[in-house]
Amino acid sequence: MKVVLLVVGKTDNWWLKEAIDDYCKRLARYLPFEMVVVPNIKNAGRLPEVQQKEKEGELIMKHIQPGDCCVLLDEKGKEFTSAGFSVYLEKKTHTAPRRLVFVAGGPYGFSAPVYNASSERIALSKMTFSHQMVRLIFVEQLYRACSILNNEPYHHE
Repeated sequence: MKVVLLVVGKTDNWWLKEAIDDYCKRLARYLPFEMVVVPNIKNAGRLPEVQQKEKEGELIMKHIQPGDCCVLLDEKGKEFTSAGFSVYLEKKTHTAPRRLVFVAGGPYGFSAPVYNASSERIALSKMTFSHQMVRLIFVEQLYRACSILNNEPYHHE
């Protein structure tokens, strides 16, 4: 099973990109992982919120394949501890068909078709993070989950 993180827009901050790249390289030890970047919509600031969500949704849907297990990173989703997320990930590796796709949307959330394509929602925290920070937090937690599953010392109880 391959794990995919699907995000809207490139990572602008060099230090975030460097940290994200570091965790992506570390993840390669444990599982096939890919971060897919959907390009930002041109002139998004001039579009109404609903139209921006719809256009982002169209781009996101182009990357979701039939049979994918699609999980939205959404503030209203289920929250996990790091250990709980590792259990969730282990179960998914046994039950998800080909790809487990986590989606981090744009600043206004997801369009209806994206919500409909998803099977679950996960919240990274009750706090709000920038969409660029979410990428780093997610890949770090994915790495942490993998290290927990492999009984490695990265995570301390």
